[in-house]
Amino acid sequence: MPDPTSRDRKTYHHGNLRQALVEASATLVEEQGPQAFTLTEAARRAGVSAAAPYRHFKGRDDLLEELARQGFLEFADKLQVAFDDGRPRPLSAFLRMGQAYLAFAAERPGHYMAMFESGISIAGNADLAAASGRAQGVLISAAEALAARLPEGRRPPSRMVASHIWALSHGVVELFGRGKPGSRSPVEPSEMLESGAIIYLRGLGLIQD
Repeated sequence: MPDPTSRDRKTYHHGNLRQALVEASATLVEEQGPQAFTLTEAARRAGVSAAAPYRHFKGRDDLLEELARQGFLEFADKLQVAFDDGRPRPLSAFLRMGQAYLAFAAERPGHYMAMFESGISIAGNADLAAASGRAQGVLISAAEALAARLPEGRRPPSRMVASHIWALSHGVVELFGRGKPGSRSPVEPSEMLESGAIIYLRGLGLIQD
């Protein structure tokens, strides 16, 4: 009879076990929500024994934190690519970031829910906090670029602008980006986010009429 732990040892030897568990947890979070799945289920999805996850993670929350950390890093990369150093214009680049936000939430729902809906403590995990800060930093830099044309004394706080746009984007995802298109609003989420961002930025004087 084959040794039931042999696959665990092989996976671990090749350095794939940790990432296999992260990917399994992403699928489970997408299917069941961030609070419902167990470490045992993640192990089963990854094709390893129930004891195997404890080689890499202290428990379920530790696995969720790693899923969120990886999500924030990928999220930051997507925002950075979308902004593209403010080309061709800071405003159009800034609005592209909003569309990248919605795309990430749609394409990586397991990661997104772990990042924002799992109740994990970001501040309590230095690596996770750094990854989250990197994503926020991209938004802050974009807000700074958008405000650069204004006299220094009239520029709104970049961190405030970044936080407000982040909150607006998250609200659109939660209220209108889930479920069937048009089920909650006749307006597409992308259009809703862009129009809301333009209204907000115009109110701050960051968009010229």
